[in-house]
Amino acid sequence: MPEQNAAVLALHWQVNVIRPEGFFGPMLAEPVAASGVVQRAADFHKQAAELGLPIVFTRFTVPEDEGRLVRNTGFMESVGAAQHEFRPEAPGSRLIEEMADQADHIVDNQKLSGLAGNDLPRWLVENDIDTLFLTGVATNLTVEQTARHGTDLGFTVYTVADCVTAADPQVHTASLSNIALVSAGLRTAADAFHNG
Repeated sequence: MPEQNAAVLALHWQVNVIRPEGFFGPMLAEPVAASGVVQRAADFHKQAAELGLPIVFTRFTVPEDEGRLVRNTGFMESVGAAQHEFRPEAPGSRLIEEMADQADHIVDNQKLSGLAGNDLPRWLVENDIDTLFLTGVATNLTVEQTARHGTDLGFTVYTVADCVTAADPQVHTASLSNIALVSAGLRTAADAFHNG
């Protein structure tokens, strides 16, 4: 059984990342679909919710004033150039249908880490949450960045390894190896809530 001070952070399960019509669809939609990760993660979120864990979704969005977007990488330059596709109300910013009703809390930001540029770390602390289980896409982008960031902020961070994926299987595997070293480690959907 999980401790009551845990939450699931569901990272970037939005149309722009997961679906063919989304901004990152040409890169991610096919490998995401082939991996089966959407159904596994949706099932994991349901299991966690049944155990009483809050399910917190993060969305990468760009408001009219660009919010806290800083164009300091090629990645941020590309989303900045196509920011209309990332408006909070844009179709691509919506959570995917399989997870649209699973969110207890939704946080938008303009950073790669789900914990950067928003009030989520404070919200977690105010709700006595100190342990995070990560799901999301892509492993080597928002998932790894959030795992590292959350660890540095003092949270105990587990990445649910079969509920994340990346565009390239080798990159996914290498990223999971990094995450295992720089955080509390990896879990699977089946063993996430078992100690040891």
